[in-house]
Parts: sequence; structure tokens; C-alpha cells
Amino acid sequence: MTNELIINISKREINIAYTEEKKLLEIHKEKSNIQFTVGDIFLAKVKKVMNGLNAAFVDVGYKKDAFLHYFDLGPQFKSQEKFLNSVLNSKDSFPKLQNFKTLPDINKHGKISEVLKGGQTVLVQIAKEPISTKGPRLSSEISIAGRNLVLIPFSNAVSISKKIVSEEERKRLKRLIQSIKPDNFGVIVRTVAKNRRVAVLDEELRALIMKWEQMLLNLKGITPPAVVMGELNKPAALLRDIMNSSFTNIHVDNESVYTQIKNYIAEIAPEKEKIVKFYDKRTPIFDHFGISKQIKALFGKTVNMENGAYLIIEQTEALTVIDVNSGNRSKRAADQETNAVEVNMISAEEIARQLRLRDIGGIIVVDFIDMHSNENRQKVYQYMKDQMDSDRTKHSILPLSKFGLMQITRQRVRPATDIETKETCPVCDGTGEISPSILFIDEVENHLQYMIGKYKGKIYLHVHPYIDGYLKCRLFSKAFKWRMKYKRTIKIVPTITYSFLEYHFYDKEGEELKI
Repeated sequence: MTNELIINISKREINIAYTEEKKLLEIHKEKSNIQFTVGDIFLAKVKKVMNGLNAAFVDVGYKKDAFLHYFDLGPQFKSQEKFLNSVLNSKDSFPKLQNFKTLPDINKHGKISEVLKGGQTVLVQIAKEPISTKGPRLSSEISIAGRNLVLIPFSNAVSISKKIVSEEERKRLKRLIQSIKPDNFGVIVRTVAKNRRVAVLDEELRALIMKWEQMLLNLKGITPPAVVMGELNKPAALLRDIMNSSFTNIHVDNESVYTQIKNYIAEIAPEKEKIVKFYDKRTPIFDHFGISKQIKALFGKTVNMENGAYLIIEQTEALTVIDVNSGNRSKRAADQETNAVEVNMISAEEIARQLRLRDIGGIIVVDFIDMHSNENRQKVYQYMKDQMDSDRTKHSILPLSKFGLMQITRQRVRPATDIETKETCPVCDGTGEISPSILFIDEVENHLQYMIGKYKGKIYLHVHPYIDGYLKCRLFSKAFKWRMKYKRTIKIVPTITYSFLEYHFYDKEGEELKI
């Protein structure tokens, strides 16, 4: 199987596409200046304690106060508070956590006012990014993720991933971690740690503890709210979580990020270092690998599937509704039940893909085509579970009801990816009227002449592929005549995401030249 990661870096945004056999499964879009990513650790101040909610609102520097519930404090919150105060108040050195005497756990059914008060300084971690009108969701149970292990300060528990099913391997890993971990540090062993040697796990554990101690040093002299340890950048974090032996290529179009990723791969999987490749062609990387076309086809209200079936996806604040439609398939099957089962099975596969692709969270209700047989309903339910097995996000699936409805809950930690696929015509601005198309090339040349007079160096003209074909056709093409006429290199780049009469000028750095 071919698994590829295609990474597009711009000044404003980071776009990451994950494909299997050239089929788009995940798309991650993130602003380059985002400040509140899941995993970031902040030194923050409690703004207000809400007894009715058994929670507190905390200032982490976001425009809306973040939310910290009592259940997210963690059982060892009192110990963390005492240790944090000792670090903040120490003038020189502070105690090592492994030598620290912990306090008893807080009451599992206690009240927020018993442990927090307004103005108190707390160490918190982003558990959910800001979504819609809500601020970030926080946790005081700090965790530091590595490739094979997750470090949990103020705990002594060792947990093994449920996806490691071999009882012998689970016991081996638990014995191994218990023998090498210091006191007051808990560890979660991730799935990829299966069959790892003790030297590898020991080295990573030491590195995670060093990150924790470096974070404590960062606490000195800072004024809350402030970030004290940031999560890895998005490409590296994604690699850490999904990287496996089946990865074949990682393509990056930014030299700096390419170097960072190559160094990171060299650390976590040296044998895979060669799969990182720098993309330096002029055609946009998402166009070259067919990602742009798939995005246009897969996002939007209607998603077409094979043989005429399609999905209608409606997202609201409270839940997402997915309607399965057979379209023109209804005439092909021998009977209605057979047709319903076939369409529902195809839909289950596409729905599992869409949930990952759009990162849809919360409550999802799927209206499958009605099936009379309990056996068929169970068959579709089991197939849906199988398709969702590869989804790393926590989820729960309920069997189909007698009305053909399936309920799915999927953990939401960041806003769903929403890409607008409908376009306002850049030529008529939505009016429905354009200037005579016979004059279009003259208009492009007029603007090109202006660009040549204003900017020095090579000029890149991005156009729709059909216009590109027209400009380059024949020996003495329009593009050739322009080069001869203006004595300048003019590179014409076909861009499939453009509408028919859309065009833009760029310099060699990829920055758009304004007309």
C-alpha cells in the first residue's frame, strides 16, 4: 500500500494531505500563526470560579476565557499545585519531581471551589482548540507525547495501548517501563511501541523527562498567561502520530520545513529518512499530486459515489446529519433489499472517509436506506465499525435503529475542516455578465505589459489549463510571441483550481503581483 503525506507551506497557512493509494483520506489546514493548538501547555490565571458548572474560566491569552472542569483537574491536582508553587518561588534550584512527596488525591466528587479560587496561577494544557464561539477546553492533567510513549507527571500508573492485543507483549512492556521509569511519572505505551527494544524506549523516556524539566525552567520569570511548552509543529505532530512502516513518501514544498521533517524522521525512524522529498516544481504541489481536484469533489453538501449513489451532508452547531441516497442505482439491483444493502455498504466506506477528511466531531446521525432484514442491518453496522477502525480519533458507533438511523459520536478537539467548493465567478463577480471573451487574451496582455514595466525578473502567469493550452499551442504560440515582444521570460503555469477565465501573476518567490 502507498501511503503519502503531501505538505504545502505558505506564509498564511499550512496544508497537509494524507493519502492511501493516491486516495485522499485526511486534509489538515492550519493558520501559520495559530496560538492555541491541542497539547500546548500554558501558565495561566483563574478568572472566575463557577460553582453551578463545577468549573472555572481561565485566562490563557485567548479572546474568550478557556474552560476548565473539575473532572479535568486530574486526581493529583493538589500535588501539582504545591510543586508549581515551589518552582515559581524558588530562587535557584527546585526539587526534582521524582524526589517530591505527593499529596493525597483530590475528592473524585468534590467541588471546584475547594481547590481553585480567582487569581490563582495554574499549569494547564489545551485539550480542545477554540470551536465556534467557545474558548479552548483545558486540562490540568499534563501529558507530554513522544513517538512510542506518553509521559504523565504526578502519576505512577503504566498503561498499555488497547491495540496491542498480545498479552505476552503487554506484560513485557509493562515490566520494562516499570523498571526504567522514575517515581511520580506515569507512562502510556503507544501502539507503535510494540516489539521495541528497551534501549529505544529508555532513550525516549529520558528525552521526555528532559522536556518536562526544560518546561519547568521556562516557568522562571514569566508572567501568566504565557505558553511554556508548545506542541510540535503540525507536520511533525502528524508524523509522530501516524508514521508507520508503510509510509512511502513525504513531499514538502518548503525547504526549511523539509529540513526539519528530515531531521525529525532521522530521530524517530532513521531507516525512513530517504522518503522525505523536497518538491521544487512551479506547479502547485496540491495540483501536481491531484489533491486539489479531490478536495473540490469531496467537500460540499453533496458527495457523489460510484454507480450514481450519493450522500447529503448537513452540519449544524449541535450535530451532523448524513443522508444516504441510492440515486439511479435503484434500477440496477434485482430487488429493493439487495439494492439497499449494496448502497449502504458503499456509503459506510465513504462516510468513514468523510468523517476523517472533514474531521467531523460531536454527534453524527446517518440515515441509511431502510433494510427489512435484521441480518442486513447487523452486516452494515459491522462493516461501518470495520471502516472506522483506522480512525485515530476516539469514537463510538451504535447499531442501526428500526428507522435505519445510525448514531455515531466522534471526539471533537478542533473545528471541523470546512472548505467552500462553490466559487463566485472572478470574471463577473457573480453578476452573470462578462466582457466579450474574444477580448480576454488582449486583457491579459495589457496587464502583462503593466507587470513587465513595474516588476523586474521572471513573471509567472497562472491560468486555467484550457487557457494554458491555447496560449502554448502551435510553434509560434502566443506565449512565444510575448517573449519575443517583451524580451522577458514569461512562464505560464496551468492551475486546475482556477475558474475558466481566472488568472493571476506571481514572482519567482511565489508571491502574487497585484494588478
